[in-house]
Amino acid sequence: MWRLELIFYIETNFLMSIATGRDPQAGTLLQNTPESVQIAIPGICCLEALSVLQEDEKYRRSFAQQLNIKINQAERNITSPTAQSLPFYLDRARDANQMLIGETEMRLIEALNQMAALAEIIALRNDMLQSSLSQTIIQDRTDNLILHCILGHARDRPTEVKVFCSGNVNDFGTSEVREALRHVGVNQYFSRTQDFLGWLQSQT
Repeated sequence: MWRLELIFYIETNFLMSIATGRDPQAGTLLQNTPESVQIAIPGICCLEALSVLQEDEKYRRSFAQQLNIKINQAERNITSPTAQSLPFYLDRARDANQMLIGETEMRLIEALNQMAALAEIIALRNDMLQSSLSQTIIQDRTDNLILHCILGHARDRPTEVKVFCSGNVNDFGTSEVREALRHVGVNQYFSRTQDFLGWLQSQT
């Protein structure tokens, strides 16, 4: 049976969708990557994912501090039955928030370890950086650089089947981005891993 060989390009959103549980199929793909699929991701996406995780943890710790303040305020109210019951629920929310911090970090680190083991990490080259500075396809500078890393990598592999998956449709799903991808032979765009897996199955 004929088997499709392809490069599956992803970006930061793929990693964060695993970390935050938004795309269960993304984690499944990493754990059971078909032999015909070579995952490729710009190296700067790994750095960006860690930065996003750090910012999320700062936000959640700030949220926990606000909960502590509300718990203390409620405990000082000795006349209201509602206020007296509130610390119980706020305490549970605080514990759940802390658990979520740990779970998110664990899933991201696991995903990065899997990437290190099986994916091609696209190194940032001089031409990719220069191209991103001279040609703005995406207004967000970091996403524009990520795109040019993918475009540069894909341009070097003109004979291979190439697809791209990103849930960040606002930045990577525009007609300008898709046209740039098609120009270097990336002819399929998917916003969900599930859609890619369905398409892959239909090709074999």
